[in-house]
Parts: sequence; structure tokens; C-alpha cells
Amino acid sequence: MQKLNTKLTPSTIAALEEMLQNTARPAPPDYLPIHFLGGYTAGQVIGHLNPDFTSYLQESLGGKPIPHIKIGHDRLTIDHARPIELSESLLNMADRMREGGLIPGWRNENFAWIDQNGHEYFRLERSAFRAFGFRSMATHINGYTKAGNLWLGRRSETKSTDPGRLDNLAAGGIGADETPWVNARRELWEEAGVPPQISDHIEPVGRIHMRRPIQGRGFHDEQLYIYDLELAENFIPTNHDGEVSGFIEIPLSEAAARILADEFTSDAAFVTADFILRNTRVD
Repeated sequence: MQKLNTKLTPSTIAALEEMLQNTARPAPPDYLPIHFLGGYTAGQVIGHLNPDFTSYLQESLGGKPIPHIKIGHDRLTIDHARPIELSESLLNMADRMREGGLIPGWRNENFAWIDQNGHEYFRLERSAFRAFGFRSMATHINGYTKAGNLWLGRRSETKSTDPGRLDNLAAGGIGADETPWVNARRELWEEAGVPPQISDHIEPVGRIHMRRPIQGRGFHDEQLYIYDLELAENFIPTNHDGEVSGFIEIPLSEAAARILADEFTSDAAFVTADFILRNTRVD
């Protein structure tokens, strides 16, 4: 990719740089750690449970235990088991929390939990990942033009998370049977109408690890796989899946201002800030 060389003030650059230093926040001290026992991840903390959920789950598991899962006053423990068995137990636990109104936006889509060595240990309903603070994966694609503009989508008002906020050209969670590359190209078609002959040219540019508590929802822990895609000046994005209400094409300077005005989703703000800083010089 050829650097766009956008001009920004030193104060704007400093604000964006400071943002990017705070992508991965620790879990609050009152969140209950979730320990996984066995395999390569023996003893590793793989999630965090919102204290608002703890008493409900303690009562539920105390009355009717679930195989491979135990909860105490200082931790929730998941015992090592075959992935299919572990997935069944975790789905049982998630179903109970859903019945208690603690997991909204159920999607009937699975994410996979994969360790640092690439081993898959379980699959679970995607909306439950945030409730338990399990690390998920997503792709975000920056769509840009040679003129130095970015295409941004505005999330539908019907979305369960961040309705109406600005997002990247396309973005989405990586399903259990997808790779980042496959997911990025699918999301580009569904969300922005980018055909395969164009999306084949996406350029992988890095990853951003996002970690932050979500009020009343749990703990967001997600690895974002970032791609850039140059679009022709006459290309107009078109949404196909109803998740985007519209698109805007704006210069990087305006995108920076909108980030600092808190108009973006949190993830898209960091991804866009990273793109801006990679294509900027001090004015």
C-alpha cells in the first residue's frame, strides 16, 4: 500500500497514539477469574465473570452441577475434556444464564476458543463469549481510496451492540469454521457489497488485542485481525445483510475528529486510528 501522507496536527496525532496505548485493559479486580485446567493451557485464566452474574451462577451450579465446571468464592474452574464434551457443558451453563436474562442477543452461531498454539478446546454460542470473557476473534477492514478518503459504515439501529455508531467498511466475528481471510471476504460482501474480484486484494496489516469490561454485559476480549483494501473512486458500498444503515466517505482528518468525538464503536475507533497513524505526517 502506498502511504496516503495525510496531514494532522501534533495534538491530534498524540491523542490517537494515546488511545492505541490502551487497547487491552485488565479485568476489574471484582471480576471472577475463569481457570482452565489441562492441556497446554493448564492453570491459565481464560475468562472473567462479571460480579453481577456470579451469585446467579453459584446458585445454579450448586443446585444442579454441570460436568467439567466448578465454581467457588474466588474462581470458576473448567476441567480439561474432549472439545465436544466441554462444548456441551459450556453450552449448558450459557443456556442457564440466558434463561436468567444474563446473555442477550443470542445468535445461534458458534465461536471457537483457540489457544496460542492453534489448538481448539471448545465451541460456544458467540454471545456467551462476552458473558464469560472468553477471547474471541474478529476481522476489521479499512476501505480507502487513492484520494486519501476512508469508507465507513454506520451500524443499524437494530443492532444489539453499538447501534447507530460508525464502524469500518466491514467487520465481523470469526465463526468457528472460518479463517480470518475467509471471514474478511465474507463480511465485505455481506456488509458492503464488495465482490470477490475486489476483496481478493485485501492486505493483512496486523492485529489489535482488545480487552475491556462492558457495563452489564461481561468482559470483551477479542483479537482483531486488520486488513486494508483500496477501492476505486467510483465504487459505492452497498449493504446486503441489514446490519449497516448506510456509508460515508470522508478524509482521514475528519475520521480522526469523529474518533475523538466518540462517534465510533470502540473496536472500529482503534482500527481506524491505527490506519490514520500509518498514513499521516505531522502538519
